[in-house]
Amino acid sequence: MSRIAAFGRFWWDFVVGDDWVAAAGVIAGLALTAALAAWWVLPIAVAIVLTMSVLRAAR
Repeated sequence: MSRIAAFGRFWWDFVVGDDWVAAAGVIAGLALTAALAAWWVLPIAVAIVLTMSVLRAAR
């Protein structure tokens, strides 16, 4: 495996891990925070994503 592919796989595993939905939710929260230029959006988005992730894992 080339070093570039290994580097890409590392970052994919690090950011996405086991739950791609949570990673997508955090990225969406970051985008919404940047679009609104409001710092308080990100903690709310992370809390919502974390709650959804825990509820989905508990099922």
